[in-house]
Amino acid sequence: MPYRIQGRIHSTFHHALSRINGAAGQGTVEYVALILLVAGVLAGVIVAGKSLKGGGIAQTVVAKLKESIDSVGSAKP
Repeated sequence: MPYRIQGRIHSTFHHALSRINGAAGQGTVEYVALILLVAGVLAGVIVAGKSLKGGGIAQTVVAKLKESIDSVGSAKP
C-alpha cells in the first residue's frame, strides 16, 4: 500500500512539472514578444523623429502606417 501512494504522488508531481515545463503555447508568447518589440522600435523612431527639425521621419512612418492600415482588405488584381 505505501508504494502505491508513493507512486501516485510521484506521478502527480511528474505530470504537474511536465505541464509547467512544456512547450505548448510557446509560439504565441514569442509572437507577442516580437510584436511588442516592433511596436517599441516604431515608437522610438517616432519619438526620435519628433525631436528633429520638421519631424520628417515621424510623419513618413505615420503616413506609411496609415496607408498600410487603409489598404487592408482592399483587393488588388
